[in-house]
Amino acid sequence: MRIIDAATELLADRGYGGCSIAAVSTRAGVSAGTVYNHFAGKSELVAEVFRTVVGREVAAVRSAVRPTDPVVERTVALVETFAGRALKSPRLAYALLAEPVDPVVDALRLQFRVAFRDIAAESIALGVERGELPPQDTAVVSAALVGAIGEALVGPLAGELEPGTVPALIDFALRSLGLSPTRGVSDAPHA
Repeated sequence: MRIIDAATELLADRGYGGCSIAAVSTRAGVSAGTVYNHFAGKSELVAEVFRTVVGREVAAVRSAVRPTDPVVERTVALVETFAGRALKSPRLAYALLAEPVDPVVDALRLQFRVAFRDIAAESIALGVERGELPPQDTAVVSAALVGAIGEALVGPLAGELEPGTVPALIDFALRSLGLSPTRGVSDAPHA
């Protein structure tokens, strides 16, 4: 839908503050009334953008974290996919991850954090079951891991990009699970 695409582009260009109904209607080439025919207001529109964009991100991470892979590869895939995709569109990712937003969108953030946490928890539980990881509270560790990755990305997404961010996050993730970082995995160039 052109309206969703226009709102997504505005979030990527200007952030939440620059994504007004007037700006969306102009970018989409429709009247503001047309936007209001589909959405009650900005928060409902951005909530739909959030569901669409973050839904794709969850699907990409889920696809990258293959249960047949060893836990180290699954962990690297989770971090590289989550962080790498965010860093490819930093303004949009910042708007969706950390920028102050309406309560409706903030509630969606929590729902999607749970989705990312669940992907990590499944991977961790599988690692424990296979003896690749020491026993651990998968719910707590996965929530902490997803929260740490998101928090560590806030600065880079706001323009304070450090080239070593993704490798450092991979090392952190592996250590937090009780693994030693594997040279060659975290030393390879990353997004």
